[in-house]
Amino acid sequence: MERTITIGTRGSDLALWQANFVKAALAKININAQLKVIKTQGDNILNLRLDKLEGKGFFTKELEEQLLDGSIDLAVHSHKDLPTKNPEGLVIAAVSGRENPSEIILILKDCVDASKKLSVKHNGIVGTSSNRRQSQLHAIRPDLEFENLRGNVPTRIQKLRDEDYDAIIMAKAGAERLKIDLSEFYVEEIEPTAEMVPSPAQGVLAIQIRENDKELFDILQNLNDKEVAEKIGVERKVLNLFDGGCHMPLGCFCEKDEEGIFHAWTTKSIDQDEFPDRLYLTSNTTEGLAEKIVSKFDLANRKLPKTVFISRELSEHSYFRKALEKHKIKIEDRSLIRTVPTIHKLDSYIFKQVDWIFFSSKNGIEYFFELNPLLPKGIKFGVVGRGSEEALKQRGKKVDFIGESSDTEEISKEFAQIANGQTILFPLAKDSLRSIQKELAKDTKIIEVVIYETILEENVAQTYADVLVFTSPSNVEAYFEENLLEPNQQVVAIGKSTGKKFEEMGVKYILPASPDEIGLAEVVFGIDVL
Repeated sequence: MERTITIGTRGSDLALWQANFVKAALAKININAQLKVIKTQGDNILNLRLDKLEGKGFFTKELEEQLLDGSIDLAVHSHKDLPTKNPEGLVIAAVSGRENPSEIILILKDCVDASKKLSVKHNGIVGTSSNRRQSQLHAIRPDLEFENLRGNVPTRIQKLRDEDYDAIIMAKAGAERLKIDLSEFYVEEIEPTAEMVPSPAQGVLAIQIRENDKELFDILQNLNDKEVAEKIGVERKVLNLFDGGCHMPLGCFCEKDEEGIFHAWTTKSIDQDEFPDRLYLTSNTTEGLAEKIVSKFDLANRKLPKTVFISRELSEHSYFRKALEKHKIKIEDRSLIRTVPTIHKLDSYIFKQVDWIFFSSKNGIEYFFELNPLLPKGIKFGVVGRGSEEALKQRGKKVDFIGESSDTEEISKEFAQIANGQTILFPLAKDSLRSIQKELAKDTKIIEVVIYETILEENVAQTYADVLVFTSPSNVEAYFEENLLEPNQQVVAIGKSTGKKFEEMGVKYILPASPDEIGLAEVVFGIDVL
């Protein structure tokens, strides 16, 4: 191909990086290209929130117009900014690989409170123009205040530097692509399956051309990432079926595991102030997956559970409680076990050679710190799940490893990769399953201290709730000592160790994506009652 391709792009630093990235990729296959900078409506109007701008495609419309009239041959977009339908005559010819789709929250260092979720101080002011981000963040931190934040990435960071806000949120991919030094801020990453589900196609570039330019389309297949296209195809179809623009409070993220199973997380609310509904589904195929996701949000045509039992007492501020009460689901929360300490003193010499302290439960954290341990500096902390992370943060401790999976074997393998060969202290319960220890290498020194004991309650009353959520193997034992499942009752196990109890009983159960209240809310929202 001898012609020089003209690439249309917005003029921001990030847009230019994206266009130059495509230009360099074309150069590798011996295709010459040049850039043409085009201003869009979104660049010109900076005083309004994104959801106040008229119509859709306010970052793309002008580029598409110049594609159609032949002024440019190719436009590079951040895929999440694109409307779900191409203008007639245009087509997405290729998509890039996916940069890290996580969000990051940048916090002024004197506005950090490490005991809080996401580490922003109480009543902090957070800058964002995204309804999606505000909806999800407000659900876990209702104390925070939100103010509009517009501008390109360097401009937004400068506004934080000028102390217009206490913290701001942005896509990690943007900061990484521009190689921005963020060391002056406290930076916390939010995984795409955790508190902040990203925008559909976040972290992916879209290459748009004229539909009749067959020669260029064929060339661009060398740049097209088919696996990414398959996954974001689900995300973008969800957006399309909801008929939402990029200002809709909608997050959707799809990934594929090593066994070829697709996992999809979706969050949606009416506006930025409404508590969002969250859904987690798995599928062997992407065919029909988007339709199934959208159907779960059609509450006029499906029945949610009326009553949910959970084997744990919930606080009034519990995320799980809020998620259920939004839909007037009655909650029966009671623990079926009690715990008691087994020791009342911990000798400080035990910590002299310790590199890590690993907690498998919030109970372990509670009883450990009741012993008032004198910990030397430099000890690292590992935990299973975000609930344990929060318990440690409330004690002012930085968490160095968080097991996000419901599968303790998977968590153990991940932890072993960073902790093998070191000395690890495990404060644990009597008769603990010791799941994390199993994957550690032989040269790893393991110190175990039994600090509490679990006692099963007797004569546990039966529940007639539609859904039964069990939060530990001990709670399963306590309940089924006296009771059986009623017809049509459905069971949720918070993690695989709890699930194994049901496997031994021959009982089917549902496993959340993460062993915490957000994970539980996701699966319960997806349950249909008969």
